[in-house]
Amino acid sequence: MNVICFGDSNTYGYDPRSYLGGRYAADSRWVDILAEETGWTVRNLGENGREIPTSVPDFPADTDLLIIMLGTNDLLQGRSPEQAVKRLDRFLSGISLDRSKILVIAPPPMTLGAWVPSQQLIDDSHAFVWLCQALAEHLGICFTDAGKWDIPLAYDGVHFMEQGHRAFAAGLLEELK
Repeated sequence: MNVICFGDSNTYGYDPRSYLGGRYAADSRWVDILAEETGWTVRNLGENGREIPTSVPDFPADTDLLIIMLGTNDLLQGRSPEQAVKRLDRFLSGISLDRSKILVIAPPPMTLGAWVPSQQLIDDSHAFVWLCQALAEHLGICFTDAGKWDIPLAYDGVHFMEQGHRAFAAGLLEELK
């Protein structure tokens, strides 16, 4: 099975203790745990700072599952949940893969921290989850909410801790069953 994970720093495996874009070890990144546990070929297309793109990359036609988790950076850059979900709508609508091969994951809501100084950002991240779910249902795309998986976040209120990556992988594996 060919899987692509397309997302931001939490897909990349960014270690927030590293100031130069460092990553957690492979055994602590959810994408690599997914590959190890399933035996699937899993490509990590996570990128630090990625916002929802305005253009769609050419995902290979032999992709069996495209996992997309985006939106946090859009909110951190000042977009409203409604603006972020409009961008997500345009992005998802431009993907040429069959919709049954796409899984949208709403990122876990942010918490107060070094990158999240206001309750408004937290509220926006909760609102974004519901808007993502409604969009996925409207488009006929599979959806799951990572907020259900009790993901421990780092001091910044945004990035997964190593235990968070393990919890995310466990939640995703259960969802994929």
